[in-house]
Amino acid sequence: MLAWSLLLLVFLITGCAGLPPIYTVAGGTGTYVVRKGDSLYSIAFRYGLDYKSLARINGVRPPYTIYVDQLIRLRGSAKSPGKDSAPVATQPSSRPPSKVSKAPSVPSAPVAGWRWPLEGEVINRFSLAQPVNKGIDIAGDLGDTVRAAADGVVVYAGGNLRGYGQLVIVKHNDSFLSAYGNNEKMLVKEGEKVKAGKSIARVGKTAANVEMLHFEIRREGKPVDPLRYLPTR
Repeated sequence: MLAWSLLLLVFLITGCAGLPPIYTVAGGTGTYVVRKGDSLYSIAFRYGLDYKSLARINGVRPPYTIYVDQLIRLRGSAKSPGKDSAPVATQPSSRPPSKVSKAPSVPSAPVAGWRWPLEGEVINRFSLAQPVNKGIDIAGDLGDTVRAAADGVVVYAGGNLRGYGQLVIVKHNDSFLSAYGNNEKMLVKEGEKVKAGKSIARVGKTAANVEMLHFEIRREGKPVDPLRYLPTR
């Protein structure tokens, strides 16, 4: 009981630092039931998966529309396919299997013109070790303008992801997403195209009364250090 209480305390303290690991779904089934306000992108983001792979194994085609109470399979979605495509049916063959060479990995497409989403001090850096922080936390004042870090389209704007508050996710290309959490107010809607520097949200306040923006960059569904991409200042 004591160990569980300590674990819960650590989770509450870390806040935006991270969500439950991949596949920690009720009953341990590796599935997720869609709730109101979810999108395929937010589900992939929640579990650290690539949205293209998640769509592929669930037979969801672009523009990736999902429905409340739909059952989404999570297992088998950690790897990204080379391109968006539906599963291909194959006929069994009587010939012995031939030796297949491993296909080379496709490099992630770069994103041009990254810029800082908020002018402020970085108060918590990226870390995948304890304590985990899947992005960076940038100090700001309540109501400060949060800006898009690069050109893209808004694929999620809501509050369904525990620990992130009001969250905006922008898709930049097939490889990169950026996320802006802990907002007081969102200024964009899903499906809206944004240019780098466009106002997308207002800085909010954490449960610990800290005014800041939580900012993440995801590459192929995995969190990466934003400081590797943002311009030096």
